[in-house]
Formats: sequence, C-alpha cells, structure tokens
Amino acid sequence: MNWISLNRHKILVKGKKSKLNLKGVNEEHKAFLHNILSNDIVNLQTGRFNYNLMLDSKGSPLTDFFVYNNDNVYILDTEEDPYQTIEKLNKLKLSLQVNFEVLPSRHLYIFGENVEDFIKSMGLNLEKFSFAKSHKYFVANNPLRLGVKGYDIFGDIENILDLLNPQDEISLQDFEDLRIKSCIPKIKKELKENILPLETNIWKYAISLNKGCYVGQEAVARVYYRGKPPRVMAKFLINKDIKEEDKIIFEGKSIGIMTSITTDGKTGLGFILRAKAQEGKDYDGIILEKVCEELNA
Repeated sequence: MNWISLNRHKILVKGKKSKLNLKGVNEEHKAFLHNILSNDIVNLQTGRFNYNLMLDSKGSPLTDFFVYNNDNVYILDTEEDPYQTIEKLNKLKLSLQVNFEVLPSRHLYIFGENVEDFIKSMGLNLEKFSFAKSHKYFVANNPLRLGVKGYDIFGDIENILDLLNPQDEISLQDFEDLRIKSCIPKIKKELKENILPLETNIWKYAISLNKGCYVGQEAVARVYYRGKPPRVMAKFLINKDIKEEDKIIFEGKSIGIMTSITTDGKTGLGFILRAKAQEGKDYDGIILEKVCEELNA
C-alpha cells in the first residue's frame, strides 16, 4: 500500500430553505451548486460524493470539485485556493442565501495492494463514491484519482498518519507519473480551455445529461447528441524530444497535442484526431499506446 499527502482544500457550503421553489428544490445551497456544476447535486444522497466540473460557455472546464453530501450540508474538495474560490462563488450566488466556510483539513490518499485490509482495520466497508465520517476525519472510496482502489482521508488525520509506514509514502511527482500512466485527465492539463470533457474518459463521471441548464451544458449536449467528438484522449510512448503543449505533427500536419509528460519523458497524455488514432502506430517518434475512452474506475 502506498500513500501521499495532497495539497487539497475543503469548503463547507450551507444555506437556508427558500420560500421559492427553485426548479423543484427549496434548499438554496443545493439549488446553487446544482445550477453551476456539471453533475447532479439534487439527487446526490447523503453519505455519497461525485465529481463535478465548472465549465465556460463553450463547454470547456474551468475548475473541478469533488462534492460531498454530508447530511445536506455540502463539502467541496478542490486544489484551488479556497479563499479565491469562495470569492468567485459569492459573485455567482447573487441573492441566494448561501454561505461558504474554509474547513481546516489535511488530505491523504492511500491506494494499492492491501489498501482494503487497511480500511477494514478501521472498521469500514465503503462502496465506490461513498464516505464515512468520524468526529475527526472523513474516509471516502475514490477510484478517480488513479483509476485503482484508493481512499481519500481528510480532516484531523494525525492518528491516521501514525498508522502509515513512512517508507510507503510517494512524492507528488511519482503520483503525477502514475496519473499519466493510468490515463487520468487533470484539470489545467487535459481538462482546460478549448477541450471538451467529452474528449476525455472522465466525462461519464463528471457530466449529468439529465439535469437542467448550467453554464456550458448546451455546448456539451450538442456534441454528445451529434456523436463522438473529433478528438480523443490517448496515452503515448515518446521516442523524441517533445514538451507539454507541443503539437503532434505527422506527415507535415498537426493531428494532436501533448498535454502531460512523465518525469522520464517516455510516456505522455494528449489528444489526437479520432480519424488518425490507431493503437500501436508510430507518429514520427510518438507511438499511440492506448486510446483513453474508458476509465478503469
């Protein structure tokens, strides 16, 4: 089992019941989150969490959150500066009675062999996308960080740290390399301006096609109902000098872009035109190892 300390922040979101019926929801904080995020908040049950994107008007991701329903009070998990995030959210809420609070918290992610035994030793048995809480910390079964069995633990985690072997801790760079090799898109890398979530393998976990209007929803729905987007995310083996954000050139034409590269420069994530995507093909020193259309979660 391995573990890592992640620099993530928690924002508590709560509000009042409204006299108005806001699209069938009378809790203002729930309606607010449901109307600005890409996933279904209204039907998110207590003790469950889901992955969400905030999109621009063209459907491109601006930021992401894991949203936890803790007895109809919500916790946002983000890597963004929490105070700047609250400032942005306050501008969006308009007249809604929604309050935000930064929660003091440290965040661990544990994964790999024997992780289930460790969780069971804590007296827990959690389904995917569910969480449990004690008086000091939360434990969540989150398969989306690396596409493997893994758990987020956040809050006052000093007692948990005492149970972990320091030799099993990995660095942030090692974690990033694992993310790339596991075909997991990341905000500001594969999830960013001029890229639609539908071009990645995480969209099924981030996008609800059954909820009402939110910013970017029309652009996403338009592409979805037309069929598969023209680009697709892929993992590449690299045998040449190339940097992140460099175009993938083949036969004199740009057919894609590289968005993430491992420390050793040998593996990368990026996007390629679907019509050109062929697993095993060598595109002048860049070999397409795998098309990342499904996420192993």
